[in-house]
Amino acid sequence: MTETLREFVDSRGVSMRVDRSAGVIRGVKILGLASRNGRTYLPEALAAAARLYEDAKVNVNHPKGRPDGPRDYQDRIGVIRNVTAREGEGLFADFHFNPKHALAEQLAWDAEHAPENVGFSHNVQARCARRDGRLVVEAITQVQSVDLVADPATTRGLFEAAGAEAAGDGNGDRPALTLEHLKSEYPELVEALLADQAEDLARLREELARRDAREADARRREAASRLLREFGLPESGSDDPRERSIVGRRFFESLLAAEDEAAMRELVEERAALVRGLGALAPDRGPNGSKPLARESRLFEGESPADTREFVRAIT
Repeated sequence: MTETLREFVDSRGVSMRVDRSAGVIRGVKILGLASRNGRTYLPEALAAAARLYEDAKVNVNHPKGRPDGPRDYQDRIGVIRNVTAREGEGLFADFHFNPKHALAEQLAWDAEHAPENVGFSHNVQARCARRDGRLVVEAITQVQSVDLVADPATTRGLFEAAGAEAAGDGNGDRPALTLEHLKSEYPELVEALLADQAEDLARLREELARRDAREADARRREAASRLLREFGLPESGSDDPRERSIVGRRFFESLLAAEDEAAMRELVEERAALVRGLGALAPDRGPNGSKPLARESRLFEGESPADTREFVRAIT
């Protein structure tokens, strides 16, 4: 199938020679074997296309309106000559520019000091085929225009259109984009977007999991505290050493690690029975029937320090 392709190529990493007086930048890169948009160019396709780029006119920036629209005279800056195909690299040429053009000095400086700024946008007709999920350019049949553009980052992925209908929607300059078109012609862009989406989704899931864990921990702590109150046992974290001997840190952690509230209740009930059996809790209870009265005076009443140690050892 024949399609209209637009590619952006810069001379990043290419050694160029600038002849300011003659107005020539030698060795600029015209086209590589693989495009930024996931296309692959057959070496024989580039070799055959060299003659089509010979004497191609170069204008500054993109045309106003339609891609094939007329250009202003002041946009014309030069011409491409001596186009050659380098094996394993792509097409290279000499860029003859007007040394009197308003942008000539800027162009020469960029070629010497910032070759990534010397970039060309191509509008070509090409015969393509899809192989192993990639679009392979088998032949370039016509070079319609070459534009000198700046700032590759703003044009990457957006400066390329495929298909005869992509040149416009019939009512304006903007190509019509659909999801299928993006998947077919911009696979790398779609993959990058999906990767970003997957990272965001994974991050949100992690945040949600942490929030759920915090809420579950808070619910378990509240259930444990409620059961301790229900069975008249002291709260965890008490400053009273005698109460800490009944409900210490390890016992409270065992409650939090219980399988469910039923298992938690069983642990609390066993601890309460053990404490009562040892006489550590007063038999009478307060008005609300939940806590013993005057626990401070009743716990370990009449017991020696040795008895206290035995009690602590027994329940912990």
